[in-house]
Amino acid sequence: MRTSGAPPFDLTRTEARLLRSLTPTWRIQEYLDHSLVYDTRGGTCRSPRRVIRDGCCQCMDGALFAAAALRMQGYPPLILDLEAEQDDDHVLAVFRTKHGWGAIGRSNYSGLRYREPVYRTIRELVMSYFESYFNLRREKTLRAYSRPVNLARFDSIRWMTSEQDLWDIPNHLVRIPHTDIAARQAIRTYSKVDRRLFEAGLVGKRHKP
Repeated sequence: MRTSGAPPFDLTRTEARLLRSLTPTWRIQEYLDHSLVYDTRGGTCRSPRRVIRDGCCQCMDGALFAAAALRMQGYPPLILDLEAEQDDDHVLAVFRTKHGWGAIGRSNYSGLRYREPVYRTIRELVMSYFESYFNLRREKTLRAYSRPVNLARFDSIRWMTSEQDLWDIPNHLVRIPHTDIAARQAIRTYSKVDRRLFEAGLVGKRHKP
């Protein structure tokens, strides 16, 4: 049982203070981009506690960290999956204000990160990533998206502080239904990504922030 005045969710006071301090929401993205190394090796799914301690993360555990910070600031801890073809999936932490939906994401592609909360629907938010979601062959690869998942359903495995890898969460994201963004006939008509957009998108990848 949590003692009176102690931080919630088994966080330490230092962890709770950090997560609460990253406000407004764009400061969460700033912390992901500038205070953490991008983990190019992969193979882990860290809790926010481990992200803070290790000083690094990739897409999945970056989304978990962002969701934890959002939770500590009064938002529900929501994530969603962007499903790609001939490319990696991408996971975002999403939040809603009175102005609309926004998102936070950790990526070494510069166009797959923060979105201001101005989108009226989840689909609008997802489609804002479409032109910037591409592979190294300059193919537009975004195909589908999941509904937002509230991470409170994983509180029993202590997703905010666990020392174990949290594979239950990405496995759940893979299993739930996804909504296609377009018909197959439309996909066959897609152009290659404009070379200028392609070069701009690779800035983060080259610098590995």
